[in-house]
This record gives sequence, C-alpha cells and structure tokens, in this order.
Amino acid sequence: MAEITSSTKIAGVKFVALRAFADERGFFMETFRKEWFPERSWDIVQTNRNFSKAGVLRGLHYHHHQVDYWCVMAGTMRVGLADLRPSSTTFKATETIEIGDDNPVGIFIPVGVAHGFLSLTDSVLAYLVDNYYNGADELGVAWNDPALGVNWGVENPIISERDLLNPRLAEIAPEQMPK
Repeated sequence: MAEITSSTKIAGVKFVALRAFADERGFFMETFRKEWFPERSWDIVQTNRNFSKAGVLRGLHYHHHQVDYWCVMAGTMRVGLADLRPSSTTFKATETIEIGDDNPVGIFIPVGVAHGFLSLTDSVLAYLVDNYYNGADELGVAWNDPALGVNWGVENPIISERDLLNPRLAEIAPEQMPK
C-alpha cells in the first residue's frame, strides 16, 4: 500500500509516495487506487497525458467542477499549488514540490486549488480527472502573482500566450472564484 500524507500547507491536497518493485527487467509501480481517496467517489471519466520540454511552465489553472490526480511518468517537474478557495482555512497558501524520476509522488488536487508545473527536464505527466474537459471550467491565475508568491525558482520560463494572460488573484471576479 502506498503511503498517503496530507499537505501541511493546503487543506485537501494529498501526496502519495509511490513504490517501485524492480528486478533485472525493469520495474512495476502502482500509480492510482480510488480507495486512496475515500472522500471522492472517483468516477474517473478522462485520463490525460502531457509532454513538456525542459523550461516550460504550465499554469496556474483551477476548476470549479474537477479534481485532478497527477503522476509524472518520466522526467522531473516542480509542481506549484495555490489555495484559491476563500472559504478554506488555507486560503492563499502555496506549496511547491518536485516530483518525478527521483521522487515518485502522486498528487491529489481538490477543486479550487490552482495548480501548475515547471518542467525541469523533458517530462511526461499523466493525470486523471473526475469530469470531462470543459473549457468554461478551465480558469487561471497568474503564475507569478506576488499575492500568491509561488516559489517556482525561475525568472523567465517558457509559457503559453494563454497562461501569460491569466489575471492576478485580485483581478478575478468574485463569481469566478472557487466556492
């Protein structure tokens, strides 16, 4: 069984220490079990795979109707998280964690927690979601918003035009904020 710990900084975020079982042929690793997250029914309706080159930063994104579970399949990335839920006891708290080849960790990201990553090497991310993609539920906040202060450890990452246009937290309309 994987060891599951709760974030000490952001309520509802969980980290899963994944274990590899290796021999001369390679290794096997269990990356997800719905029983690890009893607080969700986990009707997984979509899985996604993302490849990013070293230096790419994606995010910060958040949803009103979707939980994410992330697992790096190859490479290393620095994940940035920010609690955007005004009703949360950890509102505006942030956390970064490096995951991937040298630190195989799965991350459970609840609704309303903004998430993104900086690809430190070429990397492949697999993620499971409990709702189908809906562009109207793909919201964002500026990756470098000083009100959040996510510690990316980089000054000039490679970012999409869309993510460059994400507003700062103070500019997000109240009806667009997570509940």
